Amino acid sequence: MRDKITAAMKAAMLGKEADRLATLRLINAAIKDRDIALRGEGKPEGVDDDAILGILAKMVKQRQDSAQQYEAAERMDLACRERFEIKVIGEFMPKQLSDEEVKAAVQKAVTSVGAESIRDMGRVMGVLKSNYAGQMDFGKAGGTLKQLLG
Repeated sequence: MRDKITAAMKAAMLGKEADRLATLRLINAAIKDRDIALRGEGKPEGVDDDAILGILAKMVKQRQDSAQQYEAAERMDLACRERFEIKVIGEFMPKQLSDEEVKAAVQKAVTSVGAESIRDMGRVMGVLKSNYAGQMDFGKAGGTLKQLLG
């Protein structure tokens, strides 16, 4: 994953794509920040690919929230910038599941855990997060899960 991001940074530098390069540098900085934090916890190997997917998913979520706020404030220039960054970050994430696929995954997780009520929601979400990191919006999955168990 790191190699793919580094290669994309080099290509952006050679292609003189300043906006893309800036976003790739933000991704790299977020990963390095996490590496440093893990070293402080006694884990010198740093983050693995699953953790990088989590970082990328968090970055996308932050930018989606920002873009919505910018649009509400009628700052379309800033909203467009956030959407561009989402697109660049998304290039390194696995394909997002469709609504039908999310619903099927939630149902599968419910059966595997044996969930019967809303109290089991945490266990089901834990299974979903371990199996589908970076592939689904867990906010939407939570809503689907509530409908199923509620």
